[in-house]
Amino acid sequence: MRSLRTPEDRFSALPGFPYQPSYVQVADADGGSLRMAYVADGPADGPVVLLLHGEPTWSYLYRSVLPVLAGAGIRAIAVDLVGFGRSDKPTEVTDHTYARHVEWVRSLAFDRLDLRDVTLVAHDWGGLIGLRLVAEHPERFARLVAANTGLPTGEQHMPEEWWCFREAVATVDELDIGRFVQAGCLSTLPEEVRAAYDAPFPDERYKAGPRAMPQLVPVSTDDPATPANRAAWRVLSRWSGPVLCAFSDGDPITKSMAPVLRRSLPGAAGREHPTLAGAGHFLQEDAGERLAREVARFVPR
Repeated sequence: MRSLRTPEDRFSALPGFPYQPSYVQVADADGGSLRMAYVADGPADGPVVLLLHGEPTWSYLYRSVLPVLAGAGIRAIAVDLVGFGRSDKPTEVTDHTYARHVEWVRSLAFDRLDLRDVTLVAHDWGGLIGLRLVAEHPERFARLVAANTGLPTGEQHMPEEWWCFREAVATVDELDIGRFVQAGCLSTLPEEVRAAYDAPFPDERYKAGPRAMPQLVPVSTDDPATPANRAAWRVLSRWSGPVLCAFSDGDPITKSMAPVLRRSLPGAAGREHPTLAGAGHFLQEDAGERLAREVARFVPR
């Protein structure tokens, strides 16, 4: 599998993100390996919160969440998915499959970092990956925070806004990452923040991951990920770990998923689930500190 590695100088001026990356190697499913990056904050002996981003962002998305969690005594770890951030970037869209992304994150979290008693904070594709991991390795997870995410099996209705996004990512000649992130926010991002989202992608050769991910969301029941996601739902519907649904009020793409999760996951029952007002799809940009405070209250110390 051929991959590219973003030059480090692309990350030399990231506003509000002082974190130094750490790296692990994971198998690339083609006989080689890929380097995955993550950043961490908070005491080494604190309860672990694993922060997973989605399309087309990277761990920079959690820059206002990390210090709040650390200040609450939590060990917060934000991962860059393969193809994003400082992680290696396979160059072919076909290199990216749903199953491979689940395995890459599993390998980082369990084989390399040996994380246990984990609180998962999952957003967007971080949920499509992370909820699979909770279902397939429930012994590793203590609790779940779902933030503007879900676990589709191909049976769910996808809103028109998502179909438009999927079509744009597939057909546009030049994929403007910063513009797509801005489109998912209600607040106006400063130019230097938009540039930070562009930083991992010096040119179009680096963007196979962002190009691939919308096409990997199951939209029919014959999708290759449907059987595994259905199996995951069967486990999650019995999983007793505490669940917090922290969705925004301004995301047309995922708003229908919050009641499904609250209704289907036993650990969500009888709990007051916050709605973060005035926030769009990327609620970490619009309401990152509020999200962090909700997570900190949810995680026992």
